[in-house]
Amino acid sequence: MASVNYKQNKLKKLRAFCQTAKLGSVTKAAESLYASQPTISLQIQALEREIGAQLFERRGPNLKLTVEGEILWNLAQPLVQGIDHLQETFEAHCGNLTTGELTIAAGESTILYVLPEPIRIFAEQYPGIRLRLANVTGRDGLELLLRDEADLAVGSMLDIPADIEYHPFVTYHPVLITPKDHPLARKRRLTLQDIGEYGLILPPRHLSTWRIVKMIFAQHSVSFNVALEAGGWEVIKRYVKLGMGVSIVTDVCITDADREELAVIDISQYFPHRSYGVVTRKGRFLAAPARRFIDIVNECFEHRPDAVA
Repeated sequence: MASVNYKQNKLKKLRAFCQTAKLGSVTKAAESLYASQPTISLQIQALEREIGAQLFERRGPNLKLTVEGEILWNLAQPLVQGIDHLQETFEAHCGNLTTGELTIAAGESTILYVLPEPIRIFAEQYPGIRLRLANVTGRDGLELLLRDEADLAVGSMLDIPADIEYHPFVTYHPVLITPKDHPLARKRRLTLQDIGEYGLILPPRHLSTWRIVKMIFAQHSVSFNVALEAGGWEVIKRYVKLGMGVSIVTDVCITDADREELAVIDISQYFPHRSYGVVTRKGRFLAAPARRFIDIVNECFEHRPDAVA
């Protein structure tokens, strides 16, 4: 009996520690755990005495993890989350994935062009799971993951942080889009110099597309100018159709209707293919809905010619 109580108390301390580390505040952790602030503080202090290490740097309004705190966080968080999600994980293994929730962070283009089929299948198979799509750019999506406010993210990544896992499942080709009657649409062999002569319509410069365009043109010592900076590929396609400029996009966003109004020119000889994948935080416990959604994504794309093996 004493052993059971000890383990229960250890779990309470670890849960208090993990929630405080996640929220950066004892007060916020107490509110989320429906406990008093002194109780959470005492549990963390008791845990520090047990393991013989200080877990937080107590400077300023927000608590920060010490080196030892980071180590314990990486060890304890999956265990605490596993216990907290034990019921739904058990039901999932029994074939009864009927409760729970799933938050997916993704950019607008991913939500529009990559996720519709996996989302449709998941919603049909598991109507009892509350599904939330957080429409955020790459950096904001990573922040949601690191704060445990999203179960996973889906998108394209160039730089992969050490605490993140990226599992690509499909690649798409880079293309130049122009109006049908544009001079570039009539070129038999398109060069970067040809493209650089015309104004480009690009996404905001903090996004990866801008970085890639700038890098490729610089590598070939070719200058370019930006006629318009616009967010979202649907917006970009619209302004290309209006003759406001040309653009470099990934062909995931090109529909059959677009091909009737736009010239779509493959430029893989200059620009790299872009992969899309599932993004998770290393060491994070993935609840049953998240694992099942990842399976569905892989099943949706595994037979495509551009699938990532």
